[in-house]
Amino acid sequence: MAQIHVSTHPLIQHKVTILRDKDTDSLQFRNLIREITILLAYEATMDLALKPVKVQTPLAEADGVELQERIGLVPILRAGLGMVNGIWELVPQAEVWHIGLYRDERTLKPVEYYNKLPVAPTVQVVLVLDPMLATGGSAVATVDILKRWGANRIKYMGIIGAPEGVDHLAKSHPDVDIYLAALDKHLTPEPEKSGDPPAGFIVPGLGDAGDRQFGTA
Repeated sequence: MAQIHVSTHPLIQHKVTILRDKDTDSLQFRNLIREITILLAYEATMDLALKPVKVQTPLAEADGVELQERIGLVPILRAGLGMVNGIWELVPQAEVWHIGLYRDERTLKPVEYYNKLPVAPTVQVVLVLDPMLATGGSAVATVDILKRWGANRIKYMGIIGAPEGVDHLAKSHPDVDIYLAALDKHLTPEPEKSGDPPAGFIVPGLGDAGDRQFGTA
């Protein structure tokens, strides 16, 4: 079964609180997404394989290690784009491949509109990036695409998840570990009257992560 990792790191909890605040502007929001991603990536890459190398210091030869596996980043467009730079700061050689999905607001099902993966995998580990794991539909669809592509080792990294989305992804892909900064209460239900929030949003959440990053709310 998939391992669900919800970070308890004080810095992550502090930054997520600021991220949620409706008065946090787009610039600060983008910076927080990057910073939280860096901290989450530290936890999500703890088991990467290493190989021994030797380096020459100013004084002597030293034993060391380097990453043995190539890492691929797959941000789910568009909100996942904000998580790429944080990981690039840690792993600048990581390859980035984009998958475009949007959620049909009537059915809450993902619709694929962009996919430029190469013919065959060029990496050993793939990190799927999306700030919000709400219904889990986009995450499941992305992992479906990556497995058909031939990816063998996949992890999901998000900022905030809902129990419904975590359960959907974990049951659909029990071999994909999930890394989150926070696990929230539930999703909004179908609206009963005009003015109610739309269905499928994380509560308490932080609103639409894409709109808040790109200033399009």
